[in-house]
Amino acid sequence: MSSSSKAATTASAAEERSARVAVTLFPLLILAGGAVALATPGSFTGLAPWINPLLGVIMFGMGLTLTPPDFAIIAKRPVPVVIGVVAQYAIMPFLGWLVAMVLGLPPALAAGVILVGCCPGGTASNVVSYLARGDVALSVAMTTVSTLLAPLLTPVLALWLAGQYMPVDAAFMAWSIVQIVLFPVLLGLVVRLFLPGLVNKALPALPWISVIAITVVVVAVVSGSAKAIFAAGLLVLVAVILHNSLGYALGYAAARLCKLPVPSRRTTAIEVGMQNSGLAAGLARQYLTPESALPGAIFSVWHNVSGAVLAAYWRRRSSTPVRSGESVPAAAAE
Repeated sequence: MSSSSKAATTASAAEERSARVAVTLFPLLILAGGAVALATPGSFTGLAPWINPLLGVIMFGMGLTLTPPDFAIIAKRPVPVVIGVVAQYAIMPFLGWLVAMVLGLPPALAAGVILVGCCPGGTASNVVSYLARGDVALSVAMTTVSTLLAPLLTPVLALWLAGQYMPVDAAFMAWSIVQIVLFPVLLGLVVRLFLPGLVNKALPALPWISVIAITVVVVAVVSGSAKAIFAAGLLVLVAVILHNSLGYALGYAAARLCKLPVPSRRTTAIEVGMQNSGLAAGLARQYLTPESALPGAIFSVWHNVSGAVLAAYWRRRSSTPVRSGESVPAAAAE
């Protein structure tokens, strides 16, 4: 093995360890941050203007992790990618609407739950897919495509479904998603293209930057909605658990119905069930109400916990080793 190959392997291993530790500790960090924000909400109200810039940092980190092979799989294996992305934007928005209706959520919370469902897949899903012995390359491709489609599909779906509960400015929301998601991802791609050596050295730190950024986002949301949390926190938690769990189940069912192999079924389930809930919280706070951001904040904690549990279960049930050379990007734990 050449020295360059050894260096790349070492960097990949360090990146993988960092991502696994970050996604494991993230729920604990965010729970601690949320508890402090609830105890002293006035101390963090000044963080609100930082929500969108921090989301941009997370998406920039996602762009830094992408490489040409991540896009090549879209051309080589378009069918499973399309199945996953269609399931993402068909299942989760309508599940959010259904959960809100069945539970009789107040308009602000109903709109927030639906908005979570209308957002693209969360990049923490790439790590969870790896831990679950899923198809990591497919996971990255699904996350990438759903993220790039978000400026179009998220506001349209939100206007259609969440607009039943609250006014939704789809045009301004689309422009915000372009600024928060699309531009930072493309910038990350460009930086990695021209400065690959520097980016490779930074990759192990990216999961932690994402963890810190999304934790601050949740703290900002919680501090601005402390009263609403005490009033309706349990109801929102029930809605989030139902939304997330049904997303896993229906995502797996859709992949099985399309006769995808087991690793791809697991990946599709994880991609559908795990959302970019930090983005949902930021958009809800900007375009709806502070209360509407609560489902996104709580989803940020819950889907990492449930994803870790699901990954551990599937990993124990599988005797097939992870494919050689298959590494996981420095995913944002959002």
